[in-house]
Amino acid sequence: MSGSREATGRDHDGGRAPSDGAWQARASTRRHFGNGPLSQGAALVYTLLVVELLILLTALPGLVPLLLLTADSSNIPLAAACALPLGPAVSAALYALRRRSGDITDLHPARAFWRGYRLNVLASLKVWVPGVAWLAVIGLNLANFGAADVPGWWAALLVAIAVATALWLGNALVITSLFSFRTVDIARLALLFLARTPAVTLGNACLVALAALLTAATSEVVLILLGSVFAFVLLLTSRRMITAIEEEFTA
Repeated sequence: MSGSREATGRDHDGGRAPSDGAWQARASTRRHFGNGPLSQGAALVYTLLVVELLILLTALPGLVPLLLLTADSSNIPLAAACALPLGPAVSAALYALRRRSGDITDLHPARAFWRGYRLNVLASLKVWVPGVAWLAVIGLNLANFGAADVPGWWAALLVAIAVATALWLGNALVITSLFSFRTVDIARLALLFLARTPAVTLGNACLVALAALLTAATSEVVLILLGSVFAFVLLLTSRRMITAIEEEFTA
């Protein structure tokens, strides 16, 4: 894409982001101890646990005050502010999980997480902050909908806009975490692939719905405790978008 932060469209490691097929082909050439199905499962569980702990650690400045807030519409702006550290944390998790090893003898999830955090903290905030702020505005409008004296269909429209924003934000975080583009190009690509890859959009919509239901049935704490799992599923559902960006917008 013209105007990318790196003209070649390279990933954060200085080379083209490896595709899922490339990772599998590379893994298939090394069949030894620690590379079997059971070991790969154990490696995934270990990676998810480490990444989850690091998400909690990096998001802690916002999580503590968030837990102290009461469930009141007037606290929506404060809740949005508390959620700001989650953006870089999730971005680093996506980076680390994308580069995870299936070999239980070669696991370095913490190293990958901190590298991703260092590389993406500013870039992720550039998409996370406006996205969360816009969702907070919509939340305030819905919370005070009865006092607005507007038609009922307006509430449905606001919900649709909120869902679209959440889907765009998910795409933008994935792109920011794995590739180096200008913020404006990330925003455009995230919007483009909402329509271009309907399977990705549908999968992420199901993920958003699951997150909303889980939060409503339990609390936001449970959702955050499953942050690494949701990040992993987001990577899985976004594979077609990632592959398309690798083939068309990177050198």
